Amino acid sequence: MNDDNGWGRLQGRAVQQQIVSFIEDRPAQQVFKLSMEGVKQIDASFSSEAIVAVLRRYRGTKGICLVDVTDRDILFDLDLAAARAEVPVPVWIDGSIEIVGGQPSPGNREALQFALERHQAKAAEFAEKAGFSIANASTKFKQLWEQGFLMRSESVADSGGVEFVYQRIG
Repeated sequence: MNDDNGWGRLQGRAVQQQIVSFIEDRPAQQVFKLSMEGVKQIDASFSSEAIVAVLRRYRGTKGICLVDVTDRDILFDLDLAAARAEVPVPVWIDGSIEIVGGQPSPGNREALQFALERHQAKAAEFAEKAGFSIANASTKFKQLWEQGFLMRSESVADSGGVEFVYQRIG
Protein backbone atom coordinates (compact mmCIF):
# COMPACT_ATOMS: atom_id res chain seq x y z
CA MET A 1 0.00 0.00 0.00
CA ASN A 2 1.17 3.51 -0.69
CA ASP A 3 -0.58 4.76 2.43
CA ASP A 4 -1.33 3.43 5.90
CA ASN A 5 -5.07 3.66 5.17
CA GLY A 6 -6.89 1.45 2.67
CA TRP A 7 -10.02 3.07 1.32
CA GLY A 8 -12.36 2.16 -1.47
CA ARG A 9 -12.54 -0.27 -4.34
CA LEU A 10 -10.17 1.62 -6.62
CA GLN A 11 -7.28 1.54 -4.15
CA GLY A 12 -8.21 -2.04 -3.24
CA ARG A 13 -7.97 -3.16 -6.88
CA ALA A 14 -4.54 -1.57 -7.21
CA VAL A 15 -3.30 -3.44 -4.12
CA GLN A 16 -4.95 -6.63 -5.39
CA GLN A 17 -2.94 -6.39 -8.62
CA GLN A 18 0.27 -6.03 -6.61
CA ILE A 19 -0.53 -9.04 -4.45
CA VAL A 20 -1.52 -11.20 -7.43
CA SER A 21 1.67 -10.23 -9.25
CA PHE A 22 3.73 -11.14 -6.18
CA ILE A 23 2.02 -14.55 -5.91
CA GLU A 24 2.24 -15.29 -9.63
CA ASP A 25 5.98 -14.54 -9.58
CA ARG A 26 6.41 -17.39 -7.04
CA PRO A 27 4.58 -20.41 -8.53
CA ALA A 28 6.33 -22.97 -6.30
CA GLN A 29 5.44 -21.18 -3.06
CA GLN A 30 2.29 -22.58 -1.43
CA VAL A 31 1.71 -20.27 1.55
CA PHE A 32 1.74 -16.48 1.66
CA LYS A 33 1.55 -14.26 4.72
CA LEU A 34 0.14 -10.80 4.09
CA SER A 35 1.55 -8.47 6.69
CA MET A 36 -0.73 -5.74 7.97
CA GLU A 37 2.18 -4.01 9.72
CA GLY A 38 1.81 -0.24 9.49
CA VAL A 39 -1.82 -0.41 8.32
CA LYS A 40 -3.91 1.92 10.45
CA GLN A 41 -7.33 1.59 8.82
CA ILE A 42 -9.11 -0.19 6.00
CA ASP A 43 -12.72 -0.12 4.94
CA ALA A 44 -14.89 -3.03 3.82
CA SER A 45 -14.76 -2.11 0.12
CA PHE A 46 -10.94 -1.99 0.17
CA SER A 47 -10.89 -5.30 2.07
CA SER A 48 -13.20 -6.86 -0.47
CA GLU A 49 -10.98 -5.98 -3.41
CA ALA A 50 -7.48 -6.18 -1.90
CA ILE A 51 -7.82 -9.23 0.34
CA VAL A 52 -11.06 -11.18 -0.08
CA ALA A 53 -10.87 -11.32 -3.89
CA VAL A 54 -7.28 -12.61 -3.72
CA LEU A 55 -8.18 -15.35 -1.22
CA ARG A 56 -11.16 -16.39 -3.34
CA ARG A 57 -8.98 -16.49 -6.47
CA TYR A 58 -6.40 -18.82 -4.91
CA ARG A 59 -8.75 -20.92 -2.76
CA GLY A 60 -7.64 -24.55 -2.86
CA THR A 61 -4.33 -23.82 -4.61
CA LYS A 62 -2.47 -21.35 -2.37
CA GLY A 63 -2.74 -20.68 1.32
CA ILE A 64 -2.98 -17.00 2.23
CA CYS A 65 -3.25 -15.61 5.74
CA LEU A 66 -2.88 -12.27 7.47
CA VAL A 67 -0.25 -11.49 10.08
CA ASP A 68 0.78 -8.42 12.08
CA VAL A 69 -2.78 -7.21 12.67
CA THR A 70 -2.64 -4.72 15.51
CA ASP A 71 -6.14 -3.22 15.43
CA ARG A 72 -9.41 -5.12 15.91
CA ASP A 73 -11.21 -2.47 13.83
CA ILE A 74 -9.26 -3.70 10.80
CA LEU A 75 -10.59 -7.19 11.45
CA PHE A 76 -14.12 -5.86 11.81
CA ASP A 77 -14.12 -4.28 8.34
CA LEU A 78 -12.38 -7.29 6.84
CA ASP A 79 -14.90 -9.61 8.50
CA LEU A 80 -17.78 -7.65 6.95
CA ALA A 81 -16.38 -8.00 3.45
CA ALA A 82 -15.29 -11.62 3.81
CA ALA A 83 -18.53 -12.80 5.46
CA ARG A 84 -20.56 -11.22 2.67
CA ALA A 85 -18.50 -13.13 0.09
CA GLU A 86 -18.42 -16.29 2.29
CA VAL A 87 -14.62 -16.35 2.14
CA PRO A 88 -12.70 -17.45 5.24
CA VAL A 89 -9.70 -15.30 6.12
CA PRO A 90 -7.11 -16.92 8.41
CA VAL A 91 -5.52 -14.36 10.72
CA TRP A 92 -2.58 -15.09 13.01
CA ILE A 93 -2.68 -13.10 16.26
CA ASP A 94 -0.25 -13.74 19.12
CA GLY A 95 0.67 -17.20 17.86
CA SER A 96 -2.85 -18.51 17.34
CA ILE A 97 -5.07 -18.62 14.29
CA GLU A 98 -8.48 -16.99 14.05
CA ILE A 99 -10.87 -17.24 11.11
CA VAL A 100 -12.80 -14.10 10.15
CA GLY A 101 -15.32 -13.81 7.36
CA GLY A 102 -16.83 -17.01 6.03
CA GLN A 103 -17.47 -19.69 8.62
CA PRO A 104 -17.82 -23.45 8.27
CA SER A 105 -21.17 -25.19 8.44
CA PRO A 106 -22.17 -26.30 11.93
CA GLY A 107 -21.40 -29.89 10.97
CA ASN A 108 -17.82 -29.04 9.99
CA ARG A 109 -16.88 -26.79 12.91
CA GLU A 110 -15.49 -29.60 15.04
CA ALA A 111 -13.33 -30.85 12.15
CA LEU A 112 -11.99 -27.35 11.52
CA GLN A 113 -11.17 -26.83 15.19
CA PHE A 114 -9.38 -30.19 15.25
CA ALA A 115 -7.28 -29.21 12.21
CA LEU A 116 -6.49 -25.70 13.49
CA GLU A 117 -5.13 -27.06 16.76
CA ARG A 118 -2.29 -28.97 15.05
CA HIS A 119 0.21 -28.47 12.25
CA GLN A 120 -1.38 -31.22 10.18
CA ALA A 121 -4.42 -33.46 10.42
CA LYS A 122 -5.57 -36.66 8.77
CA ALA A 123 -9.12 -37.92 8.44
CA ALA A 124 -8.30 -41.14 10.29
CA GLU A 125 -7.02 -39.19 13.31
CA PHE A 126 -10.12 -37.01 13.44
CA ALA A 127 -12.44 -39.99 12.90
CA GLU A 128 -10.89 -41.80 15.85
CA LYS A 129 -11.12 -38.78 18.15
CA ALA A 130 -14.63 -37.70 17.16
CA GLY A 131 -16.18 -41.12 16.67
CA PHE A 132 -16.92 -40.63 12.96
CA SER A 133 -16.29 -43.01 10.12
CA ILE A 134 -13.12 -42.26 8.14
CA ALA A 135 -15.29 -41.53 5.07
CA ASN A 136 -17.34 -38.97 7.02
CA ALA A 137 -14.21 -37.33 8.48
CA SER A 138 -12.60 -37.27 5.03
CA THR A 139 -15.66 -35.58 3.54
CA LYS A 140 -15.60 -32.91 6.25
CA PHE A 141 -11.92 -32.14 5.65
CA LYS A 142 -12.41 -32.09 1.88
CA GLN A 143 -15.24 -29.57 2.22
CA LEU A 144 -13.13 -27.38 4.49
CA TRP A 145 -10.29 -27.49 1.94
CA GLU A 146 -12.61 -26.66 -0.98
CA GLN A 147 -14.05 -23.72 0.97
CA GLY A 148 -10.58 -22.32 1.74
CA PHE A 149 -10.30 -23.08 5.45
CA LEU A 150 -7.39 -25.54 5.09
CA MET A 151 -4.54 -26.51 2.78
CA ARG A 152 -4.24 -30.07 1.48
CA SER A 153 -1.38 -32.25 0.31
CA GLU A 154 -1.04 -35.91 -0.63
CA SER A 155 0.98 -38.52 1.19
CA VAL A 156 1.27 -42.29 1.06
CA ALA A 157 -1.01 -44.06 3.51
CA ASP A 158 0.11 -47.05 5.57
CA SER A 159 -2.00 -49.17 3.22
CA GLY A 160 0.04 -47.92 0.25
CA GLY A 161 -2.74 -45.76 -1.16
CA VAL A 162 -3.08 -42.00 -1.29
CA GLU A 163 -3.90 -40.18 1.92
CA PHE A 164 -4.64 -36.47 2.17
CA VAL A 165 -3.00 -34.42 4.87
CA TYR A 166 -4.68 -31.15 5.84
CA GLN A 167 -2.84 -28.14 7.26
CA ARG A 168 -3.87 -24.87 8.76
CA ILE A 169 -2.85 -21.88 6.67
CA GLY A 170 0.21 -20.03 7.85
